[in-house]
Amino acid sequence: MLKRRPAVAGHFYSASKAGLSREVQKYIDPSAVKEKAIGALSPHAGLIYSGAVAGAVYSRIEFPHTFILIGPNHTGIGKPFSIMTHGEWEMPTGSLKIDDVLAEKILERSEIIEEDTFAHSMEHSLEVQLPFILYFSSDIKIVPITIMSDSPDACKLVGEAIADAIKDTEYPVTIVASSDMSHYETDFVARAKDKKAIDRVLYLDPKGLYETVTKEGISMCGFIPATIMLYSANKLGAKEAVLLKYMTSGEVNKDYDHVVGYAGILVK
Repeated sequence: MLKRRPAVAGHFYSASKAGLSREVQKYIDPSAVKEKAIGALSPHAGLIYSGAVAGAVYSRIEFPHTFILIGPNHTGIGKPFSIMTHGEWEMPTGSLKIDDVLAEKILERSEIIEEDTFAHSMEHSLEVQLPFILYFSSDIKIVPITIMSDSPDACKLVGEAIADAIKDTEYPVTIVASSDMSHYETDFVARAKDKKAIDRVLYLDPKGLYETVTKEGISMCGFIPATIMLYSANKLGAKEAVLLKYMTSGEVNKDYDHVVGYAGILVK
């Protein structure tokens, strides 16, 4: 079986099983009321910075059979829209198998997405989601997709293809868009800019999110995955979105002049 090994263990999170388990546990809310989620927005920075937000997201989700994980491709490696359809992803705390059935359905329904394992080899945006998923279960399956394109038309086509594939399954699926928010702004500016983007997500408005981020110059690195997730969620009947937690890196390192923002949102 093809195994995708960790690329940022020891950098974004602890490389040891015990260390990572302790690290994740700090960010989990055991009292959170779990809900079925069509989609979610979750950050992907080092756990010390964004773990509290990611923990808030995964603590609230009633876990599905499969998570479709969509993230930006920071490395520039591989195809513009890259999916892995088989194999498993290894982490210090366990491994997660790819849902090959659903992945193949997505590939069949989209003329844009391509099979490309290499694109995932060094990318961290999906990998950083896995410690939180594994904290709750190692039986969950995943479908990893990375994006390196900013075409609004492509977002709609890919989002609706994913929704069509999900409709053709008989088990629950949640789509997680991996994104951080504003990068290296002052805390004041980041919060103001991020609110504009967050509001579009809360209104379930993919076109508005895309236009707001590009027009306002918001350095939200995963706005394309978020736009795709919203197009999918809308076609799957989403009714509302809820902001679970927002914070900036300044709350951790006390540098409020150059922050990164993190938002956790549930789409139902």
